[in-house]
Amino acid sequence: MASNNKAKFSIGETVKHRHFDFRGVIYDVDFEFNNSEEWYQSIPKDVRPRKDQPFYHLLAESNEVTYEAYVSEQNLLLDKSKEPVKHPLIEEIFSGKKGANYFKISN
Repeated sequence: MASNNKAKFSIGETVKHRHFDFRGVIYDVDFEFNNSEEWYQSIPKDVRPRKDQPFYHLLAESNEVTYEAYVSEQNLLLDKSKEPVKHPLIEEIFSGKKGANYFKISN
């Protein structure tokens, strides 16, 4: 069934997690949950998000460690720090940065 969810954040925006100490750049959006049930069940029940909301793929960093994260919209906040996200894949996906946002050059 078609989802009419509107994504609150867009690709290229820098966001931070509401509960955990990490931030990242959004590089893809699923308009509803699209990961494994095993992944979903591994989230502690008291912070487990609803599935019927946008989920975001992030190039994330935390304490000098970089990784990819999959986060529900309800657990993200805009990161207004304008600090660059230090992730090795950023330059492969994005071509530049303006303020807090990264952008892709469309070809």
